Amino acid sequence: MFTNEFVSPSPGFRAAAAERLIGCRALLRARRAVFGRLPFMTLASDVADIVYCTWAVDLARIQAAGLVPPGVELVQRDGKTLFTILTYAHRHFGPAMAGPLRRLFGSPLQSNWRFYVDRFGGASAPEPTVLFVKNVVDQAIYAIGSRVFSDALPSHLSQHFEHRSHAQGYRTVITGGHGSAPEFRCEARRTTARALAPQFGGFFDSWDEAVAGICLQDAALSHVENCGRLAHARIDLPIDPHSAQPLEVAPTAVSGAFLDGIGATGAPLCFVIPAAPFRVISERLI
Repeated sequence: MFTNEFVSPSPGFRAAAAERLIGCRALLRARRAVFGRLPFMTLASDVADIVYCTWAVDLARIQAAGLVPPGVELVQRDGKTLFTILTYAHRHFGPAMAGPLRRLFGSPLQSNWRFYVDRFGGASAPEPTVLFVKNVVDQAIYAIGSRVFSDALPSHLSQHFEHRSHAQGYRTVITGGHGSAPEFRCEARRTTARALAPQFGGFFDSWDEAVAGICLQDAALSHVENCGRLAHARIDLPIDPHSAQPLEVAPTAVSGAFLDGIGATGAPLCFVIPAAPFRVISERLI
């Protein structure tokens, strides 16, 4: 059965203390009781080098792995559903109310792993919505903070996280060490081709339509294991699909045990958005 339990990538007192803090249910209940009565503190960042990698995978395999929580139905065509890994660099991720002082906040690397939601709670999704199954960051303060103060973004801490652009394209490497962060490696090269592979034809009619459908999402769901509910977050990521630049990834240039486990094999549909503003507008349990 799928689990999003946090495990630190490194041994030692600090790691053990972080795991105990994150796993303290009394603290989580107190935080929900207090923060649930307060206005949500909008979070903001300017994100860059947003690389999207998307596969069409077997829905039955995803469901058998326990990746789809009760009450959630994924977008599917002919037994296939879409899975995306998007990786990017934050620029000063912190409270929007900090204004110019937000520059004092950190700029972690982050990778979101997600499916696309058709229905939840017995009704069609009212807005384009994704289901987060994994989130990885490279800074402990953001991993711990997201676990303690948020239900919608249960993050894992990487042992090593590299995400950078170079003349030929983008290189991404995530390792989890002894922790719970999933492994991922991708070498994406720049190209001018905007062709849509046959496996995506059931979902989109063109490359441009695929980019818009994958990028333009307004909300995210996460399964909150310690209370058996869904967390719903509204996000604002006003991407201009026309800014997307195509990338190509050879099947041998992308790897990860999680990908193998869900059958996300072969070359993904890949592109990069150079930059965009980002905000988390709200969060609630449903």
